[in-house]
Amino acid sequence: MKTLVIMPAFNEQRNIGKTIRQVLLKNRGIDVLIIDDGSKDDTLKLARKTKAEVVSHPFNMGYGVALQTGYKYALENDYDVVVQIDADGQHDPKYVGKIVDHLVKNKADVVIGSRFKNRRDYQTPLLRRAGMLLFNFIVNKTTGWGLTDCTSGYQAISKKVLPFLVSDKFPVDYPDADLLIMLYFRGYKVTEMPMRMYESETGQSMHSSLIKNFYYVAKMCLSIFTILLRKTTGVSET
Repeated sequence: MKTLVIMPAFNEQRNIGKTIRQVLLKNRGIDVLIIDDGSKDDTLKLARKTKAEVVSHPFNMGYGVALQTGYKYALENDYDVVVQIDADGQHDPKYVGKIVDHLVKNKADVVIGSRFKNRRDYQTPLLRRAGMLLFNFIVNKTTGWGLTDCTSGYQAISKKVLPFLVSDKFPVDYPDADLLIMLYFRGYKVTEMPMRMYESETGQSMHSSLIKNFYYVAKMCLSIFTILLRKTTGVSET
């Protein structure tokens, strides 16, 4: 399977070099694409010193746009599988091959790497954990998939899904639980597998402040409500 690891990065000079080297060391025969999302530090410079391919946004466009840049690159270069991981060291590169194998063996379209499936040792702040449980409930109530970690960014994606992910229907603000529901209504198969993850060494995340947490929850609820409303009223998204 021709596999591409995509890694959005914004101001990750502390972790980017080490993370890229670990991915390449533990996964022979795969390609790595770094999407520098307008970093203001030395992220771009350090990424270019590695053996990864690097593309750069002229300014910060957000996590979802960075992901979509990676999907477009994968589609244009005919990759069979895309594995997306974070650049901050939270996602263990040793699972890249395993999540691809899981995708193939289970004939899935998307596989989510779960921090919580068969594990209880991953700790999250109370507010974030409450948001995770809320969106797990909504996604599973809608899809019946029984997922444990709907907000995990560690995912393997089949090339079959890429045309949708590069379309203007892709939720570039926060592609998360709402995206899973969209995939369900389009008939894609989503599963998950357990894996170990770590807290960010910098202690930062895209939901690292109270304001960002509330904005994320409100925005995600609105997005999901809109998707479900369109479905129940028969309004076409095409």
